[in-house]
Amino acid sequence: MQLTGIRRLMVLAGENQWSSQQVVTLTTSLPGDWLWVGSSPELPLHCSPSAVRSMLGREFQHAVFDARRGLDAAAFAALSGMLKAGSWLLLLTPEWSRWASLPDEDAGRWSDAPQAIPTPHFVSHLQRCIRQDSEAVLWQQHESFTLNPFTHRPVWRPASGAPEQEQAAILDNLSGMARGVAVVTAARGRGKSALAGMLVNRSSGACLVTAPAKAATNVLASYAGERFQFTAPDALAAERGLTACDWLIVDEAAAIPAPLLRQIIERFPRVLLTTTVQGYEGTGRGFLLKFCAAFPALKRFTLNTPIRWAQNDPLEQTIDRIMLFDEPDLARFPQGDPVLEAVEQADWPRKPEQLKQMYRLLSGAHYRTSPLDWRRMLDAPGQHFSAANIKEQCAGALWMVEEGGLDENLSRSVWAGFRRPRGNLVAQSLAAHGGSPLAATLRGLRISRIAVHPLRQREHIGASMIEHARQAVNHQYDYLSVSFGYTDELWRFWQRCGFVLVRIGSHKEASSGCYSAMALLPLTPAGRLLTENEQQRLLRDWSWQKPWIELSLPLPLPEGSWSALLPEDWEELAGFAFAHRPLEACLGALNRLLLASVLPLHTLRGRLQLRESSEALSQRLGISGKKALLALMREEARSALENLNWTRTDALHDSIMQLQKFH
Repeated sequence: MQLTGIRRLMVLAGENQWSSQQVVTLTTSLPGDWLWVGSSPELPLHCSPSAVRSMLGREFQHAVFDARRGLDAAAFAALSGMLKAGSWLLLLTPEWSRWASLPDEDAGRWSDAPQAIPTPHFVSHLQRCIRQDSEAVLWQQHESFTLNPFTHRPVWRPASGAPEQEQAAILDNLSGMARGVAVVTAARGRGKSALAGMLVNRSSGACLVTAPAKAATNVLASYAGERFQFTAPDALAAERGLTACDWLIVDEAAAIPAPLLRQIIERFPRVLLTTTVQGYEGTGRGFLLKFCAAFPALKRFTLNTPIRWAQNDPLEQTIDRIMLFDEPDLARFPQGDPVLEAVEQADWPRKPEQLKQMYRLLSGAHYRTSPLDWRRMLDAPGQHFSAANIKEQCAGALWMVEEGGLDENLSRSVWAGFRRPRGNLVAQSLAAHGGSPLAATLRGLRISRIAVHPLRQREHIGASMIEHARQAVNHQYDYLSVSFGYTDELWRFWQRCGFVLVRIGSHKEASSGCYSAMALLPLTPAGRLLTENEQQRLLRDWSWQKPWIELSLPLPLPEGSWSALLPEDWEELAGFAFAHRPLEACLGALNRLLLASVLPLHTLRGRLQLRESSEALSQRLGISGKKALLALMREEARSALENLNWTRTDALHDSIMQLQKFH
């Protein structure tokens, strides 16, 4: 394996004691680093699955991944990319025949189920990939060990440190680039970071390197030598007087929030972005589609030939098949009218290619889609799909998730801020940040992802899938919902589909750099009433919310009074004063309270009317910390309510206390 530059996968399937004994035998026989990845380490060099990402940029000889209690797919894929040529990756699993029926503890991260669940569809998919792979080794307990004959391969020539053919061609192009932005994309092990380091080393001017984590730039630094100079992205954005630099090098650029990335690259004459396309980070081709599209003169380069291991490496091919890292063909697609159909997880054994095609399309179009989503699509409860197929090829994919249906007490506790159960993104937000304590009792379907093949876009396929889903689920759910990073273009799409805007968040999302927005498409009378109430609340509060965010929305004026304290305001103010309702969710009601009250209310008026920062206000009033400041705001709200109507306030206080007893 070392001579031919390959790595391979060996699965040890059996009881814990048996597989641990085989690990001891193998690690004793084969010298190497032997990194153990799992929650209960049995080797000196070890880390948890959640810590694997922090070790990116390092390389190891041989590793063990313990999946006997659960399989973190992203960590497993990441570990495979860290192994040197000549390495074995040992995967420890439960007994092969029982594995699909056993609870997977990792499912607690992505299934939203209250306890660990079996993952039969993913396990059967993985087992099928292993069984069909002549280069992977399956060693089951009570079976003798057999090693398949090696496929004949030529002797591998390891990288010498000099630029390979593809690297040299790209370096020549970059050297002749006067100004602008270039991006180099590739799968793991293709030498992107080495290429970036070579550029730093040979550049005549100063170069600055940035990346999501300095620890992941070890390879780049080794090629850059003494000229390596690193600054973290946030520190780079905050730097006032940057010294003149010839190049900014951004390693793994897709992992940096888009607004921050855009902010820093605008300050340099020449920029090189490197990123892993269709990797386990979930950045996918979406980085090119969304971010790089803003640079019309962008120079794009791709590295295809692996450098850290040989071409057609068995381990890489195995992981690609399991995780569906092979990308869909975006260069061509058949003509014809799409056929719309509902797709369910139960269809997997009969039509496995349908969900595979849908996942590939979604991962290519959305920068957040990752192997965790592949597992969720296959086995998490409450998932529903629609597909637009043309000649057995997937032109469009729609993924929806069941939400809501909480009992009244739990929904009220979510509204008050006492409870935040797992899952239910929109349903919980409607209760926690909206105006209805019972919002989470309604049942909704949240659109989690939607994608249309690039060659068939602008043909209303996306809108047709949503309409098809609406008709298919009508009256089974109260509404369809969507949560998205607000842009004018995206909102126009959802508006054309019949959605009504009901919420705008007060903070930009780190991943998209956009304010989060939520919209509803009502399906039942209860859904329509909720939608109308939340829309009216947004309109009523917008004049007070608008100064807090950098966003211009074409919202109409509210119907009726926008400044008078209404019964729903009293209820919301009680949730702020006596429970844990967040300040941002109560901006409208609190401002109306300030208009109605004659009390000084120094803290609330300073923060909301004078727009003082929390830090400046705390310093002026002699308050220590944000928690103390918020506690004082809640106390002032209580005093103002009691001053207006003590009896009403006392009754509201008692109702809140009843919720606390339930909590």
